[in-house]
Amino acid sequence: MSQQELSEKDLIDKARKPEQVAVKLHSFYHGKMQTMLKSQVRDFDDFANYYNPGVAGPCRIIQADADRVYELTNIWNTVAIVSDCTRVLGLGNIGPKAGYPVMEGKALLFKYLGGVDGVPICLNTTNATEIIQAVGWLQHSFGGINLEDIASPKCFYILSRLREELTVPVWHDDQQGTAIVMLAGLLNSLKIVGKSIKKVRICLNGSGAANIGTANLLIAYGIEPGHIVVVDSKGILHPGREDLEEQKREFPDKWHLCQITNEGGIKGHLTEALKDADVLISCSRPGPGVIAAQDIKLMANDAICFTSANPVPEIWPWEVLDAGVRIVGTGRSDFPNQLNNSMAFPGIFRGVFDVGARAITDEMCVAAAEGLARYAEEHGLSEKHIVPTMQESEALIHEAVAVGMKAQELGIARIKISRDDLYKKSKSIIVASRGMHDVLVSSGYIAPAPE
Repeated sequence: MSQQELSEKDLIDKARKPEQVAVKLHSFYHGKMQTMLKSQVRDFDDFANYYNPGVAGPCRIIQADADRVYELTNIWNTVAIVSDCTRVLGLGNIGPKAGYPVMEGKALLFKYLGGVDGVPICLNTTNATEIIQAVGWLQHSFGGINLEDIASPKCFYILSRLREELTVPVWHDDQQGTAIVMLAGLLNSLKIVGKSIKKVRICLNGSGAANIGTANLLIAYGIEPGHIVVVDSKGILHPGREDLEEQKREFPDKWHLCQITNEGGIKGHLTEALKDADVLISCSRPGPGVIAAQDIKLMANDAICFTSANPVPEIWPWEVLDAGVRIVGTGRSDFPNQLNNSMAFPGIFRGVFDVGARAITDEMCVAAAEGLARYAEEHGLSEKHIVPTMQESEALIHEAVAVGMKAQELGIARIKISRDDLYKKSKSIIVASRGMHDVLVSSGYIAPAPE
Protein backbone atom coordinates (compact mmCIF):
# COMPACT_ATOMS: atom_id res chain seq x y z
CA MET A 1 0.00 0.00 0.00
CA SER A 2 1.40 3.43 -0.97
CA GLN A 3 1.65 6.36 1.42
CA GLN A 4 -1.10 8.09 -0.56
CA GLU A 5 -3.47 5.17 0.02
CA LEU A 6 -3.07 5.40 3.78
CA SER A 7 -5.43 7.74 5.60
CA GLU A 8 -4.09 10.60 7.67
CA LYS A 9 -5.28 8.73 10.77
CA ASP A 10 -3.29 5.64 9.73
CA LEU A 11 -0.16 7.73 9.20
CA ILE A 12 -0.53 9.55 12.50
CA ASP A 13 -1.14 6.23 14.28
CA LYS A 14 1.99 4.88 12.60
CA ALA A 15 3.97 7.90 13.75
CA ARG A 16 2.80 7.37 17.34
CA LYS A 17 3.44 3.62 17.46
CA PRO A 18 7.13 4.01 18.46
CA GLU A 19 5.94 5.68 21.68
CA GLN A 20 4.06 2.52 22.63
CA VAL A 21 7.02 0.26 21.81
CA ALA A 22 9.42 2.64 23.60
CA VAL A 23 7.52 2.42 26.89
CA LYS A 24 7.73 -1.38 26.76
CA LEU A 25 11.47 -1.37 25.99
CA HIS A 26 12.35 1.30 28.57
CA SER A 27 10.45 -0.58 31.26
CA PHE A 28 12.06 -3.91 30.32
CA TYR A 29 15.65 -2.60 30.29
CA HIS A 30 15.19 0.06 33.04
CA GLY A 31 16.91 2.56 30.78
CA LYS A 32 19.31 2.37 27.85
CA MET A 33 22.84 3.02 29.11
CA GLN A 34 25.20 1.74 31.78
CA THR A 35 28.86 2.16 32.77
CA MET A 36 31.18 -0.57 31.44
CA LEU A 37 34.85 -1.33 32.03
CA LYS A 38 37.28 -0.63 29.20
CA SER A 39 40.41 -1.93 30.93
CA GLN A 40 41.20 -5.53 31.84
CA VAL A 41 41.20 -6.56 35.51
CA ARG A 42 43.78 -9.34 35.47
CA ASP A 43 43.37 -10.11 39.17
CA PHE A 44 42.49 -8.29 42.37
CA ASP A 45 46.01 -6.89 42.59
CA ASP A 46 45.10 -4.62 39.64
CA PHE A 47 42.88 -2.60 41.99
CA ALA A 48 46.09 -1.13 43.39
CA ASN A 49 47.09 -0.07 39.86
CA TYR A 50 43.77 1.36 38.74
CA TYR A 51 42.93 2.94 42.08
CA ASN A 52 44.82 3.53 45.31
CA PRO A 53 47.84 3.72 45.64
CA GLY A 54 48.96 3.37 41.99
CA VAL A 55 46.58 5.97 40.59
CA ALA A 56 48.66 8.69 42.27
CA GLY A 57 51.17 8.26 39.42
CA PRO A 58 48.91 9.50 36.60
CA CYS A 59 47.44 12.14 38.96
CA ARG A 60 50.89 13.68 39.48
CA ILE A 61 51.61 13.63 35.75
CA ILE A 62 48.34 15.45 34.96
CA GLN A 63 48.98 17.95 37.75
CA ALA A 64 52.26 18.86 36.05
CA ASP A 65 50.84 18.83 32.49
CA ALA A 66 47.06 19.18 32.26
CA ASP A 67 46.87 18.06 28.61
CA ARG A 68 48.08 14.59 29.65
CA VAL A 69 44.55 14.00 30.99
CA TYR A 70 43.58 13.20 27.39
CA GLU A 71 46.20 10.45 27.31
CA LEU A 72 45.69 8.97 30.78
CA THR A 73 41.88 9.07 31.20
CA ASN A 74 38.75 8.60 29.11
CA ILE A 75 37.93 12.32 29.13
CA TRP A 76 39.13 12.51 25.52
CA ASN A 77 36.14 10.38 24.40
CA THR A 78 33.44 11.58 26.81
CA VAL A 79 30.76 14.18 26.07
CA ALA A 80 28.32 15.77 28.51
CA ILE A 81 24.77 15.87 27.15
CA VAL A 82 23.48 18.93 28.98
CA SER A 83 19.85 20.08 28.97
CA ASP A 84 17.41 22.08 31.03
CA CYS A 85 14.65 20.15 29.23
CA THR A 86 12.70 23.27 28.24
CA ARG A 87 12.36 22.32 24.55
CA VAL A 88 12.18 18.53 24.48
CA LEU A 89 11.12 17.11 21.10
CA GLY A 90 7.52 18.23 20.56
CA LEU A 91 6.80 18.04 24.29
CA GLY A 92 8.13 21.42 25.39
CA ASN A 93 9.19 22.23 28.96
CA ILE A 94 8.78 18.86 30.70
CA GLY A 95 11.42 19.11 33.43
CA PRO A 96 14.72 17.31 34.06
CA LYS A 97 13.30 13.94 35.13
CA ALA A 98 10.88 13.63 32.21
CA GLY A 99 13.59 14.78 29.82
CA TYR A 100 16.15 12.24 31.02
CA PRO A 101 15.03 9.42 28.65
CA VAL A 102 15.75 11.72 25.69
CA MET A 103 19.28 12.54 26.89
CA GLU A 104 19.90 8.87 27.64
CA GLY A 105 18.73 8.06 24.11
CA LYS A 106 21.18 10.64 22.80
CA ALA A 107 23.92 8.83 24.71
CA LEU A 108 22.88 5.56 23.05
CA LEU A 109 23.17 7.13 19.58
CA PHE A 110 26.52 8.69 20.45
CA LYS A 111 27.90 5.30 21.49
CA TYR A 112 26.38 3.06 18.82
CA LEU A 113 26.86 5.39 15.86
CA GLY A 114 30.02 7.23 16.85
CA GLY A 115 31.75 5.23 19.57
CA VAL A 116 31.49 8.28 21.85
CA ASP A 117 30.74 7.95 25.58
CA GLY A 118 27.86 10.29 26.43
CA VAL A 119 26.71 11.23 29.93
CA PRO A 120 23.18 12.67 30.35
CA ILE A 121 23.07 15.75 32.60
CA CYS A 122 19.60 17.23 33.15
CA LEU A 123 19.84 20.47 35.11
CA ASN A 124 17.26 21.59 37.64
CA THR A 125 17.40 25.18 36.46
CA THR A 126 16.10 27.06 33.44
CA ASN A 127 18.13 30.20 34.10
CA ALA A 128 20.66 30.89 31.35
CA THR A 129 23.29 32.31 33.70
CA GLU A 130 23.02 29.29 36.01
CA ILE A 131 23.25 26.89 33.06
CA ILE A 132 26.42 28.60 31.86
CA GLN A 133 27.86 28.45 35.36
CA ALA A 134 26.97 24.76 35.79
CA VAL A 135 28.54 23.78 32.47
CA GLY A 136 31.63 25.79 33.36
CA TRP A 137 31.94 23.84 36.59
CA LEU A 138 31.55 20.54 34.73
CA GLN A 139 33.89 21.20 31.80
CA HIS A 140 37.02 19.60 33.27
CA SER A 141 35.26 16.22 33.52
CA PHE A 142 34.50 16.01 29.79
CA GLY A 143 36.17 16.23 26.41
CA GLY A 144 33.21 18.14 24.97
CA ILE A 145 29.77 19.58 25.72
CA ASN A 146 26.60 18.77 23.74
CA LEU A 147 23.81 21.24 24.57
CA GLU A 148 20.39 19.71 23.96
CA ASP A 149 16.73 20.73 24.02
CA ILE A 150 17.21 24.21 25.48
CA ALA A 151 14.48 26.68 24.54
CA SER A 152 15.02 29.57 22.15
CA PRO A 153 16.16 32.35 22.39
CA LYS A 154 18.37 31.64 25.42
CA CYS A 155 19.97 28.66 23.63
CA PHE A 156 21.80 31.09 21.29
CA TYR A 157 23.16 33.15 24.17
CA ILE A 158 24.22 30.05 26.11
CA LEU A 159 26.05 28.56 23.13
CA SER A 160 27.78 31.84 22.32
CA ARG A 161 28.95 32.41 25.89
CA LEU A 162 30.15 28.84 26.39
CA ARG A 163 32.05 28.81 23.10
CA GLU A 164 33.86 31.93 24.27
CA GLU A 165 34.55 30.86 27.85
CA LEU A 166 35.13 27.09 27.89
CA THR A 167 38.37 25.31 27.09
CA VAL A 168 36.55 22.30 25.58
CA PRO A 169 34.46 22.06 22.39
CA VAL A 170 30.82 23.14 22.79
CA TRP A 171 28.03 22.17 20.43
CA HIS A 172 24.26 22.75 20.30
CA ASP A 173 22.74 19.95 18.28
CA ASP A 174 19.38 21.63 17.70
CA GLN A 175 21.20 24.45 15.93
CA GLN A 176 24.35 23.01 14.42
CA GLY A 177 23.40 19.36 13.90
CA THR A 178 20.20 20.21 12.05
CA ALA A 179 22.00 22.85 10.00
CA ILE A 180 24.70 20.39 8.86
CA VAL A 181 22.20 17.86 7.55
CA MET A 182 20.13 20.58 5.85
CA LEU A 183 23.23 21.97 4.14
CA ALA A 184 24.33 18.49 3.02
CA GLY A 185 20.88 17.79 1.58
CA LEU A 186 20.75 21.16 -0.12
CA LEU A 187 24.18 20.78 -1.76
CA ASN A 188 23.22 17.48 -3.34
CA SER A 189 19.67 18.54 -4.27
CA LEU A 190 21.04 21.52 -6.16
CA LYS A 191 23.37 19.20 -8.09
CA ILE A 192 20.37 17.14 -9.15
CA VAL A 193 18.23 20.09 -10.26
CA GLY A 194 21.19 21.91 -11.82
CA LYS A 195 20.99 25.16 -9.87
CA SER A 196 23.78 27.26 -8.38
CA ILE A 197 23.82 27.73 -4.64
CA LYS A 198 25.03 31.28 -5.25
CA LYS A 199 21.84 32.16 -7.14
CA VAL A 200 18.96 30.30 -5.51
CA ARG A 201 16.37 31.98 -3.32
CA ILE A 202 15.84 30.19 -0.03
CA CYS A 203 12.82 30.43 2.26
CA LEU A 204 13.25 29.36 5.89
CA ASN A 205 9.88 28.73 7.54
CA GLY A 206 10.29 28.91 11.30
CA SER A 207 12.78 30.94 13.31
CA GLY A 208 13.64 28.70 16.23
CA ALA A 209 17.00 27.12 16.99
CA ALA A 210 16.97 24.81 13.95
CA ASN A 211 16.34 27.42 11.28
CA ILE A 212 18.42 30.19 12.84
CA GLY A 213 21.25 27.66 13.05
CA THR A 214 20.60 26.70 9.42
CA ALA A 215 20.59 30.35 8.32
CA ASN A 216 23.90 30.95 10.09
CA LEU A 217 25.54 27.90 8.51
CA LEU A 218 24.24 28.73 5.03
CA ILE A 219 25.75 32.18 5.38
CA ALA A 220 29.00 30.71 6.74
CA TYR A 221 29.08 28.49 3.65
CA GLY A 222 28.97 31.55 1.42
CA ILE A 223 25.31 32.02 0.52
CA GLU A 224 24.36 35.67 0.23
CA PRO A 225 22.19 36.58 3.25
CA GLY A 226 19.99 38.68 0.99
CA HIS A 227 18.96 35.55 -0.93
CA ILE A 228 17.41 34.11 2.25
CA VAL A 229 13.91 34.98 3.45
CA VAL A 230 12.97 33.92 7.00
CA VAL A 231 9.37 33.57 8.16
CA ASP A 232 8.22 33.35 11.78
CA SER A 233 4.72 32.96 13.22
CA LYS A 234 3.99 36.66 12.61
CA GLY A 235 5.38 36.98 9.10
CA ILE A 236 8.50 37.63 7.07
CA LEU A 237 11.58 39.02 8.81
CA HIS A 238 12.64 42.46 7.56
CA PRO A 239 14.08 45.65 9.10
CA GLY A 240 10.61 47.14 9.55
CA ARG A 241 9.44 44.48 12.00
CA GLU A 242 8.75 46.82 14.93
CA ASP A 243 7.70 43.93 17.18
CA LEU A 244 11.15 42.38 16.82
CA GLU A 245 12.94 45.71 17.15
CA GLU A 246 11.23 46.16 20.50
CA GLN A 247 12.44 42.68 21.51
CA LYS A 248 15.91 42.84 19.97
CA ARG A 249 17.64 42.37 23.32
CA GLU A 250 15.63 39.20 23.93
CA PHE A 251 15.91 37.98 20.32
CA PRO A 252 19.20 39.42 19.03
CA ASP A 253 19.83 36.61 16.53
CA LYS A 254 16.40 37.04 15.00
CA TRP A 255 16.78 40.82 14.84
CA HIS A 256 20.18 40.39 13.18
CA LEU A 257 18.56 38.25 10.48
CA CYS A 258 16.01 41.03 9.97
CA GLN A 259 18.92 43.31 9.04
CA ILE A 260 20.87 41.05 6.68
CA THR A 261 18.33 38.79 4.93
CA ASN A 262 15.51 39.46 2.46
CA GLU A 263 17.26 41.88 0.13
CA GLY A 264 14.04 42.33 -1.84
CA GLY A 265 12.24 43.70 1.21
CA ILE A 266 9.41 41.18 0.86
CA LYS A 267 6.63 41.60 3.41
CA GLY A 268 3.72 39.39 4.33
CA HIS A 269 3.65 35.75 5.34
CA LEU A 270 4.74 32.36 4.00
CA THR A 271 2.64 32.71 0.85
CA GLU A 272 4.59 35.79 -0.22
CA ALA A 273 7.92 34.28 0.82
CA LEU A 274 7.38 31.19 -1.34
CA LYS A 275 6.70 33.07 -4.58
CA ASP A 276 9.50 32.05 -6.99
CA ALA A 277 11.56 30.54 -4.15
CA ASP A 278 13.88 27.72 -5.21
CA VAL A 279 14.20 26.16 -1.75
CA LEU A 280 11.95 25.79 1.28
CA ILE A 281 13.46 24.63 4.58
CA SER A 282 10.69 24.37 7.14
CA CYS A 283 11.30 23.66 10.81
CA SER A 284 8.05 24.83 12.33
CA ARG A 285 5.15 23.03 14.00
CA PRO A 286 3.94 19.49 13.25
CA GLY A 287 1.38 19.01 10.50
CA PRO A 288 -0.29 18.09 8.36
CA GLY A 289 -1.98 21.22 7.05
CA VAL A 290 0.55 23.74 8.36
CA ILE A 291 1.68 24.56 4.81
CA ALA A 292 -0.86 24.67 1.98
CA ALA A 293 -0.22 22.91 -1.33
CA GLN A 294 -1.43 26.01 -3.19
CA ASP A 295 1.44 27.99 -1.62
CA ILE A 296 3.96 25.33 -2.66
CA LYS A 297 2.74 25.76 -6.24
CA LEU A 298 4.03 29.35 -6.14
CA MET A 299 7.64 28.16 -5.95
CA ALA A 300 10.07 28.17 -8.89
CA ASN A 301 10.45 25.24 -11.26
CA ASP A 302 12.47 22.27 -9.97
CA ALA A 303 11.97 23.45 -6.41
CA ILE A 304 13.37 21.74 -3.30
CA CYS A 305 11.33 21.34 -0.10
CA PHE A 306 12.60 20.14 3.27
CA THR A 307 9.55 19.95 5.57
CA SER A 308 11.10 18.73 8.77
CA ALA A 309 8.59 19.00 11.62
CA ASN A 310 8.25 15.87 13.75
CA PRO A 311 6.50 13.55 14.17
CA VAL A 312 4.43 14.67 11.16
CA PRO A 313 5.77 17.07 8.50
CA GLU A 314 4.06 20.40 7.88
CA ILE A 315 2.62 18.99 4.63
CA TRP A 316 2.62 15.40 3.36
CA PRO A 317 5.44 14.66 0.86
CA TRP A 318 3.08 13.47 -1.88
CA GLU A 319 1.17 16.76 -1.66
CA VAL A 320 4.45 18.60 -2.16
CA LEU A 321 5.35 16.46 -5.17
CA ASP A 322 1.85 16.85 -6.65
CA ALA A 323 2.35 20.62 -6.34
CA GLY A 324 5.29 20.37 -8.75
CA VAL A 325 8.30 20.24 -6.40
CA ARG A 326 11.24 18.16 -7.63
CA ILE A 327 12.87 17.00 -4.37
CA VAL A 328 11.30 16.51 -0.93
CA GLY A 329 12.95 15.72 2.40
CA THR A 330 11.40 15.21 5.84
CA GLY A 331 12.51 14.22 9.33
CA ARG A 332 10.92 10.78 9.08
CA SER A 333 12.54 7.47 8.22
CA ASP A 334 9.45 6.10 6.44
CA PHE A 335 9.76 8.68 3.65
CA PRO A 336 12.72 9.15 1.29
CA ASN A 337 15.41 11.69 2.21
CA GLN A 338 15.28 11.63 5.98
CA LEU A 339 17.05 14.76 7.22
CA ASN A 340 18.05 13.65 10.70
CA ASN A 341 20.70 15.23 12.89
CA SER A 342 21.71 11.74 14.02
CA MET A 343 23.76 11.78 10.82
CA ALA A 344 25.69 14.76 12.20
CA PHE A 345 26.55 14.73 15.89
CA PRO A 346 28.12 11.23 16.22
CA GLY A 347 30.48 11.87 13.31
CA ILE A 348 31.24 15.43 14.41
CA PHE A 349 32.35 14.38 17.89
CA ARG A 350 34.19 11.32 16.57
CA GLY A 351 36.30 13.64 14.42
CA VAL A 352 36.70 16.22 17.20
CA PHE A 353 37.86 13.65 19.75
CA ASP A 354 40.14 11.73 17.40
CA VAL A 355 42.28 14.82 16.78
CA GLY A 356 41.78 16.42 20.19
CA ALA A 357 40.14 19.54 18.74
CA ARG A 358 39.80 22.46 21.13
CA ALA A 359 36.61 23.82 19.55
CA ILE A 360 33.90 23.13 16.97
CA THR A 361 33.94 25.96 14.43
CA ASP A 362 31.62 26.89 11.58
CA GLU A 363 34.33 25.72 9.18
CA MET A 364 34.24 22.29 10.79
CA CYS A 365 30.44 22.19 10.48
CA VAL A 366 30.72 23.04 6.78
CA ALA A 367 33.34 20.30 6.38
CA ALA A 368 30.96 17.84 8.04
CA ALA A 369 28.13 18.79 5.65
CA GLU A 370 30.42 18.48 2.65
CA GLY A 371 31.64 15.10 3.91
CA LEU A 372 28.09 13.77 4.19
CA ALA A 373 27.13 15.20 0.81
CA ARG A 374 30.22 13.75 -0.84
CA TYR A 375 29.52 10.29 0.57
CA ALA A 376 25.93 10.31 -0.73
CA GLU A 377 27.11 11.52 -4.14
CA GLU A 378 29.74 8.79 -4.37
CA HIS A 379 27.08 6.19 -3.60
CA GLY A 380 24.56 7.38 -6.15
CA LEU A 381 22.58 10.59 -6.00
CA SER A 382 18.92 10.55 -6.93
CA GLU A 383 15.80 12.50 -6.12
CA LYS A 384 15.18 9.97 -3.33
CA HIS A 385 18.77 9.77 -2.06
CA ILE A 386 20.27 13.17 -1.31
CA VAL A 387 21.90 12.36 2.05
CA PRO A 388 23.20 9.12 3.54
CA THR A 389 20.66 6.98 5.39
CA MET A 390 21.08 5.73 8.94
CA GLN A 391 22.02 2.35 7.48
CA GLU A 392 25.00 3.89 5.67
CA SER A 393 27.10 4.04 8.83
CA GLU A 394 30.31 4.39 6.82
CA ALA A 395 29.19 7.96 6.08
CA LEU A 396 29.79 8.92 9.71
CA ILE A 397 33.40 7.82 9.42
CA HIS A 398 33.88 10.00 6.35
CA GLU A 399 32.23 12.89 8.21
CA ALA A 400 34.55 12.35 11.19
CA VAL A 401 37.60 12.41 8.93
CA ALA A 402 36.44 15.62 7.23
CA VAL A 403 35.96 17.29 10.61
CA GLY A 404 39.27 16.06 12.02
CA MET A 405 41.24 17.18 8.97
CA LYS A 406 39.60 20.62 9.05
CA ALA A 407 40.43 21.02 12.76
CA GLN A 408 44.09 20.28 11.96
CA GLU A 409 44.02 22.73 9.07
CA LEU A 410 42.64 25.41 11.41
CA GLY A 411 45.39 24.74 13.96
CA ILE A 412 43.05 23.80 16.82
CA ALA A 413 43.88 20.08 17.05
CA ARG A 414 46.16 18.61 19.71
CA ILE A 415 46.91 15.57 17.55
CA LYS A 416 48.50 15.59 14.10
CA ILE A 417 47.45 12.59 12.05
CA SER A 418 47.21 11.75 8.36
CA ARG A 419 43.89 11.31 6.59
CA ASP A 420 44.45 7.57 6.15
CA ASP A 421 45.43 7.05 9.78
CA LEU A 422 42.52 9.19 10.98
CA TYR A 423 40.13 7.08 8.89
CA LYS A 424 41.51 3.89 10.43
CA LYS A 425 41.34 5.34 13.95
CA SER A 426 37.75 6.58 13.64
CA LYS A 427 36.56 3.39 12.00
CA SER A 428 38.19 1.13 14.57
CA ILE A 429 36.51 2.95 17.46
CA ILE A 430 33.05 2.85 15.85
CA VAL A 431 33.42 -0.81 14.84
CA ALA A 432 34.63 -1.73 18.33
CA SER A 433 31.66 0.03 19.93
CA ARG A 434 29.16 -1.89 17.83
CA GLY A 435 31.15 -5.08 18.29
CA MET A 436 30.98 -4.80 22.08
CA HIS A 437 27.21 -4.37 21.84
CA ASP A 438 26.91 -7.44 19.64
CA VAL A 439 29.07 -9.54 21.97
CA LEU A 440 27.00 -8.53 24.99
CA VAL A 441 23.78 -9.41 23.17
CA SER A 442 25.06 -12.76 21.84
CA SER A 443 26.39 -13.72 25.29
CA GLY A 444 23.10 -12.84 26.96
CA TYR A 445 24.51 -10.03 29.11
CA ILE A 446 22.13 -7.71 27.24
CA ALA A 447 18.82 -9.52 27.28
CA PRO A 448 16.88 -9.98 24.01
CA ALA A 449 14.31 -7.25 23.53
CA PRO A 450 10.74 -8.33 24.27
CA GLU A 451 8.44 -8.94 21.33
